[in-house]
Formats: sequence, C-alpha cells, structure tokens
Amino acid sequence: MKPAIALSRRTRVVALASAAGVGLALGACSSSSGGGGGGGGASAGGGETIGVTLITKDSNNPFFVTMQTGAKAYATKQGNINLTIASGKQEGDDQGQIDAIEASIAKGDKGILITPMSTGVNSAIKKARDAGLYVIALDTPPDPPDTVDITFATDNFKAGKLIGQWAQVQMAGKPATIAMLDLFNDKVVSVDYNRDQGFLTGMGIPVNDPKKNGDEAKTGSYTGGTYTIVCNEAGNGAADGGRSAMERCLTKNPDINLVYTINEPTAVGANAALKAAGKTATIVSIDGGCAGVAAVKSGVIGATAQQYPLKMAELGIQAIAQIATGGAKPSTSPGLDFYDTGVALVTDKKAGSITIVSSDEGSKICWGSAS
Repeated sequence: MKPAIALSRRTRVVALASAAGVGLALGACSSSSGGGGGGGGASAGGGETIGVTLITKDSNNPFFVTMQTGAKAYATKQGNINLTIASGKQEGDDQGQIDAIEASIAKGDKGILITPMSTGVNSAIKKARDAGLYVIALDTPPDPPDTVDITFATDNFKAGKLIGQWAQVQMAGKPATIAMLDLFNDKVVSVDYNRDQGFLTGMGIPVNDPKKNGDEAKTGSYTGGTYTIVCNEAGNGAADGGRSAMERCLTKNPDINLVYTINEPTAVGANAALKAAGKTATIVSIDGGCAGVAAVKSGVIGATAQQYPLKMAELGIQAIAQIATGGAKPSTSPGLDFYDTGVALVTDKKAGSITIVSSDEGSKICWGSAS
C-alpha cells in the first residue's frame, strides 16, 4: 500500500493545511530532537531512535528558519526522531553543506533532508546515498533530479508562471520594461532558473534554454504588448543583495516598471532601491512568508506565489521515519519528478481567471514573522 505521502495531488485548500495530520505509525518514544547522537540507538520507549539531519541553505532566511522550527516540533511530537539541524553560513556556501553531509554519514543517520545549495553538493549527496542514507531534497530540486531519492518542493516553474501571468494582466498591453533579479550568477540552481523561466513563460516571453537564465531575447513581444529586459542581476536571495542588484539595473535604465524577484527578501531590497531613486514599479515575487504577505497588503509587492516550508519538512521527516521502520518509499506527484507541496498566488488585485488568495487569507496560512 502506498504511504500517506504518496497519495494523489491535493487540492489547493488541502495544500494549505499542515502536514502534521498526515501521521505514521511511529513508536511512542522520548524525544531527542536537536544536535548530537547517532541514528541507531534505543530510545526510552524501547523503539529504535531514527537519526535525521536537516541541512538548509542558511539559518537566517525566514523560509529556512520556519523549516527548521517545524522540523524540530514534528520530531519532538513523533518522539523517536533524533534530529540534527545544520546549514551553510549563507546562500552559496557549498562547503558548509558538504561538511554537514559528512557529519551525518559519520554518526550513522538514517536519512538527510537538504535544500541543496547547488550542483556543487551533488558528489557529497551521492556519498551519503552510497553509505545507505535516504536523502530527500526540500524546496530545491537538485540537478539532475535523481541526485536524491525524492524531492518535496514547490513547483517552482508553476510559481514563477503564476506571477508572470498576473504581471502580464497588470501591464495591460503597456510596454514592459523588466528587471530580473535572480539568485546567483555563478551557480546553477534549479529553483533559480525554474522561477525565472516560469515568470517569462507566464508573461508570454519565449525562453531559450530552460535551464539558463538571461539567454532570452532582450526585446520582443509579451502577451498583449512589447517588452525590454533591462538586466539579469543576482541578489543572492537577500535584501541587501536585492537593493544592490536593483541599483545596478536602474543605472542601465531608470524607467523600469516591472521587477521579477527570486524571493521576498530580494523584493524588499528592490523596493528600497526604487524608493531611494524616486521610482515606482510593479514587483512580483515568490515565498509567501508573513512578511511578504504583509508587503502585498501594503502594496510593496504586487503579488507573490506562496509556498509551504513547514509541510516540506514534516513530510520529509515522516518519509525517512517510515522507510527506517520498513515502510514504503514515497512517490512523486503525477507527471512530475518531485512531490508537489503546493503553491497559491497571494494578491489583492485580481487578474482574469487566475485563482488568487487575498493578503488577509494569505496571512492566516503564512509562515515566519510579519515584521
């Protein structure tokens, strides 16, 4: 029988709910959540303690902080999960993730949950799998997808496409002068190119290599009008990086009226640069954290695609615990090479037939702090 996490794709309403209700028959053992400990010993309740390491890209981004907090709470609830939290120092720190993978192997964990930094960590993931660990990617599908056993993630192309479709409607046929604020310019990361290419596709702008940012025609037609792509700048997923990237774009063309951002911290930085220059533009983004939803409500961000890091972490721990106790392995969503954890468009401005979630509704299901 397929496990609970291998059920067919949920509807949007269910996708917004916590995965905590999707239970597994794990032993009722005492918690050892947190650092330390190997994966094999016996817990107070007599069952096997299951060692799991969660490795995020950093421990500062609210998305990853939420993932860590949710994983700790879920591990404590299950009782026999020995959870270790690790991360890189910042976006781009491949070596920090590699070191954490090595440590997980050394202490005999049953599995690893990882938001892979880039293809630079692929060989370390392979080493873990060769050592018998079950490795699940969260949020960021690796390249290639079969680098890990399975990925639990947002459909990042769909997320980008949603904000692109929304932006196309908002432009209403006017010339679109676009800034593209991506994640990296020196690393290939699936979440980076999928969101970028999804946005362009949603706008109706033809893409070339779907795994490469910035190789599309810089001028042409989008659905309903003409466009100019002023820049593809890397903001490294942070507010300060987003501000610097936007400043560079404005020096190339001060008349930018549409800004795509890889995530909400980048969007906040872009808005600061626009404000300092006395400019305004429609900003679209992806994340759906409480701060981002608040930015939608205040008008800083026009629309954001909301994803669910808590659900990713809970399902990941659940899967490893299930496999460690002899259960079946999870399955990917139909037609995809990963398990889709859902996405919804949060905005207060309707766009044709696109299904939206208002900022008020989005604030009830968001994650992280609103400040």
